[in-house]
Amino acid sequence: MVVDVDSARTYRVQTFGCQMNVHDSERIGGLLEDAGYVPADDSQTPDLMVFNTCAVRENADNKLYGNLGHLRPVKRKHPGMQIAVGGCLAQKDRGEIVERAPWVDAVFGTHNIGALPTLLERARHNEAAEVEILEALETFPSTLPTKRESTYSGWVSISVGCNNTCTFCIVPSLRGKEKDRRPGEILSEVRALVDEGVSEVTLLGQNVNTYGVEFGDKYAFGKLLRACGEIDGLERVRFTSPHPRNFTDDVIAAMAETPNVCHQLHMPLQSGSDRVLKEMRRSYRSAKFLGIIDKVREAMPDAAITTDIIVGFPGETEEDFQATLDVVEAARFSSAFTFQYSIRPGTPAAEMADQIPKAVVQERYERLVELQERISWEENRKLEGAEVELLVTAGEGRKDEATGRLSGRARDGRLVHFSVTPREADAYDNAEGVRPGDVITTTVTYGAPHHLVADAEIRSHRRTRAGDAWESGRSPKLPGVSLGMPTIGRKSEAETPGCAC
Repeated sequence: MVVDVDSARTYRVQTFGCQMNVHDSERIGGLLEDAGYVPADDSQTPDLMVFNTCAVRENADNKLYGNLGHLRPVKRKHPGMQIAVGGCLAQKDRGEIVERAPWVDAVFGTHNIGALPTLLERARHNEAAEVEILEALETFPSTLPTKRESTYSGWVSISVGCNNTCTFCIVPSLRGKEKDRRPGEILSEVRALVDEGVSEVTLLGQNVNTYGVEFGDKYAFGKLLRACGEIDGLERVRFTSPHPRNFTDDVIAAMAETPNVCHQLHMPLQSGSDRVLKEMRRSYRSAKFLGIIDKVREAMPDAAITTDIIVGFPGETEEDFQATLDVVEAARFSSAFTFQYSIRPGTPAAEMADQIPKAVVQERYERLVELQERISWEENRKLEGAEVELLVTAGEGRKDEATGRLSGRARDGRLVHFSVTPREADAYDNAEGVRPGDVITTTVTYGAPHHLVADAEIRSHRRTRAGDAWESGRSPKLPGVSLGMPTIGRKSEAETPGCAC
């Protein structure tokens, strides 16, 4: 579609929550641009403001309604401005959003992202809010156009929904049962991204290692990783998040034996107490979790392992919490996302007795953070003097401007702030030096708790097509990909690649 930028309606999307929401927002952007909208500049008030929401944490409601409250006077001053709310909180609260914030124009759920442009047109025509929430996914969102935010890294959904019944989690009721994409469809999207210059993809799913359950192949995820290894130009493959119950040896082998699969694993622990894990319905115990970590490190000694932990689950005793500390000490995570348990209405845990007082949860949380900070620092200090290959990133180093450094991600996912020479620093602005999307190698000089510093000279610098795209301000925009090919593996001579762009 050819758009008259001067007359086109502008939009902005604000995203809360996990990587799935970030990827959904890319699809929202693609839909809107196909409908003739253009991104709003940071300095202007958009004609359309979209909130893509999360419902996992207790303060999700406060974030949304706080933002909506701030926008009410803004909308009054800008006739014709529209506000839309989507995502998990929209799926949960439905029409309540319009009751609490009548100035919202459209509400859509996790299963009908594609309806947004139509809902906005209806709301404008009828001068009334439009609310549409589907109970189940009718079309996999891969059929929607996607406006990618990065020139060098892309999210690729392999499944949506979850078949688990964790007592603290509201996601299955909002995202539905697991729906798997066919392997050929996924690989076509990955190839299309690589053709656009993307060098790194992250495979996304609520539980990636149950991938294949819908079409009856329990080894499908390991096969998918190996198939990604056969795509020319794809330098890095990551995935998130697996469930310990379903983590199998064939996946470990695929990670270790496929050169472009990064030695990085994010595997949620949630609790180190077997009693609490049972109450959470997590269907594994601490010994199995640690056993998986041992196998991963035996196959990949350089693997960086991260996790999620919940503190203060109902009924958690000091003994239970100590068991979590013991597992964290034994696991030696490179980092951990730690959360204080919060009641989510509609989950079994919300109805459990023995909800832990806030003060107790806070004190335990602080002890856990202190322990993990020590471990992270110790593990990062071990990397001082090591050579690292970095994919240069944009916007990840908040202090880069003040320190004169740039930032990048190592193959194991660690954030590294690195120095450039004065000549390279001067060239950075006119794109003759190091650019986001390029690849460099350097040496770690200091390990901090949350990042690494590399103040040594850059040993090598490879300019990439992703860097060229960043320089010219282009990011990949893909049409929907929906092939549904039933097999996975090496492409045969006779096979015709599906059109993905």
